[in-house]
Amino acid sequence: MKQILIVERLFDGESFHKNMAVTIDAGKITAVIRAEDVIDVEHHTVTKLAGTLTPGFVDVQVNGGGGALFNAEPSTECIEIIGRAHARFGTTGFLPTLITDDVSIMTKAADTVAVAIANQQAGVLGIHFEGPHLSVPKKGVHPQRYIRQISERELSIFSRQDLGIKVVTLAPENVSTQVIKALVSAGVKVCLGHSNADYDTVNAALEAGATGFTHLYNAMSALGSREPGMVGAALESKDAWCGLIVDGHHVHPAAAKIAINAKPKGKVMLVTDAMPPVGMSDDASFKLFGTQVTRQGDRLNAATGELAGCVLDMVGAVNNSVAMLGLCHEEALRMASLYPATFLGLEKQLGLIKPGYRADLVLLNPANKVSRTYIAGNVVFAQ
Repeated sequence: MKQILIVERLFDGESFHKNMAVTIDAGKITAVIRAEDVIDVEHHTVTKLAGTLTPGFVDVQVNGGGGALFNAEPSTECIEIIGRAHARFGTTGFLPTLITDDVSIMTKAADTVAVAIANQQAGVLGIHFEGPHLSVPKKGVHPQRYIRQISERELSIFSRQDLGIKVVTLAPENVSTQVIKALVSAGVKVCLGHSNADYDTVNAALEAGATGFTHLYNAMSALGSREPGMVGAALESKDAWCGLIVDGHHVHPAAAKIAINAKPKGKVMLVTDAMPPVGMSDDASFKLFGTQVTRQGDRLNAATGELAGCVLDMVGAVNNSVAMLGLCHEEALRMASLYPATFLGLEKQLGLIKPGYRADLVLLNPANKVSRTYIAGNVVFAQ
């Protein structure tokens, strides 16, 4: 379907513009022009939109949403529920994320994502395995009984070529540099996290090909004056990307600002680490590996006290980055779209509104809440 979106205000990923038109054909953007220059309307469906149109948000760490948890039911129906819940908040591309679990669940999750990728299921970009090769002292709510050394069974799953973009979070003190190199050679984007590794071990993993850090500061060895730890190595690295949870609970605003100031522009991306209550009522609670997780406002805690993921959504992360961190709206939007797309190697397809890019778009109202979401030119949420 050919269509033209005429918008009051547009953020193309670089700067804001007023009174613009975006033409779309077969799910891709074909032109971005001034609204007054639109002439060929006969062969297009024309929609006039009030608000600000921005690139769709890309979330590399999504455990659940809409009451669904990927670990609990790794099915395409579960992914659809999660995707629909997050589309309400502007997410147009995401990685269903499986935390530490039995290898049979990992296999089922991989099989499910392979089907989703083959069927071009809306929003699904690949899969993120957060574990199981983590550090017990930094496990958080990951079940200790499933934390283990890597074996050929897991390597065969990670090496599959039908999963779209593959991200694996691991603790480098428990996975050798040789294995990290093998994973990278198999097309895996290796992230470091849930780790108590020292600075030298982290840097060895980066040299072996690791390119990211999962939820910076959380569940990793801290920065100290004589032992920089994983946090120090992450902040020092000019090349590695860092995911950041900006919910006011996981990271103090001052620590978040320090990270953004320390890293080169484009190397800090917003993530939600979202759990099932995203998109649900305030009193929604759920079980994670048999442990009750309770929501109190915008905070999730396991019965044992640990933070248990988030009820954060991407537009909330963007708005928090402006309100809590003092970022300009443009940079916060890039941290939710272009920067994660670049981390995933999709910067030529996602994160900008320009010809040739997929028509993944978000319409924000004057309060910077999502009023409409498009994936490949199709409306997947409208308020």
